[in-house]
Amino acid sequence: MLIKKLKTFVSLIIALPFVLYLLTLAGCVSAPYEQPTGKVFKPAVSGTYHCVQKGQTLWRISKIYDVDLDELTRINNLSESSTIEIGQKILIPGKKSVRQASANSFDDFIWPIKGQVVGSFGQTSSNMVNKGLNIKPYSDNNVIASRSGKVVFYSDSFGVYGKTVIIDHGDGFSSVYARNSEVYIKPGDAIEKGIVIAKAGSAGRDTNIYLHFEIRKGSNPQNPYYYLSD
Repeated sequence: MLIKKLKTFVSLIIALPFVLYLLTLAGCVSAPYEQPTGKVFKPAVSGTYHCVQKGQTLWRISKIYDVDLDELTRINNLSESSTIEIGQKILIPGKKSVRQASANSFDDFIWPIKGQVVGSFGQTSSNMVNKGLNIKPYSDNNVIASRSGKVVFYSDSFGVYGKTVIIDHGDGFSSVYARNSEVYIKPGDAIEKGIVIAKAGSAGRDTNIYLHFEIRKGSNPQNPYYYLSD
């Protein structure tokens, strides 16, 4: 009886590979090298790495290589609150060589006020999404133009934003400066980057003093961190 059982067991072991082969052909068993349904191997992104230099912004780097800014942030897994640092390596997709550009190659945006960021792009507060940065001044409340352009809007009471001014930069971009206690420019004025245009203040029931600053491409708010140069 024992010998008969052993023979049956051995027969099953010998037949097992053939049975698995038939099941694989029938689609009942996946071959060991196949990925689960819905998962596909993706090749690594080819390109070159750019080493961030002093004063460079992610926007400037995208211009140097003629790469879409959104694609650059996605491929490098940069979050909305990310800032790039000197020496950081940024993958440039589809490019084979590193390019150089002079410090003044592009008219970068500069920080509109010296202070602490107390509200970042994309943050939600009181059911409102922050479309820019809230910057609390260190000591000097003077607000400067982040980039050269022309004043296209001013309101001394723009809802929760209070005194607000918008500068059009002529290339599809504009910058917004809100929550000012004083504004020194008016619609139609030509503005040079770096001049004092306002003084940061408060607005509405919020008595905290800080500047609300936005960068827009068309009517779409952009992440200022990607554009602001130190």
